[in-house]
Amino acid sequence: QLQLVESEGGLVQPGGSLRLSCAASGFTLDGYAIGWFRQAPGMEREGVSCISSSEGRTNYADSVKGRFTISRDNAKNTVFLQMNSLKPEDTAVYYCAAKAQRGSWCPGDWYEYNYWGQGTQVTVSS
Repeated sequence: QLQLVESEGGLVQPGGSLRLSCAASGFTLDGYAIGWFRQAPGMEREGVSCISSSEGRTNYADSVKGRFTISRDNAKNTVFLQMNSLKPEDTAVYYCAAKAQRGSWCPGDWYEYNYWGQGTQVTVSS
């Protein structure tokens, strides 16, 4: 069974940091583009970042550029999202997703992705 499992999120103070991980089981992430998405209450799901299967090329939403970093470790079959300088507006449920796609680009739209994690809550508040 193909699964993506996100690490536990949590409560972080504004300005703090948190690293999320997304581990695959039942398949290898090699050959998959990976995206991180988030959804706040009453809001549409939005793309945060993605990383290509080849060359590890990345894209970021303007709202997180310079603060978030996506990376992948194919040997560990895991993708990470390092989140720094967190703001209250980053509060959301965060999801990782995978799309079978070789190449040096990654899709930014959530509907392009086939496999999804269960989501993890990140709350930024003092």
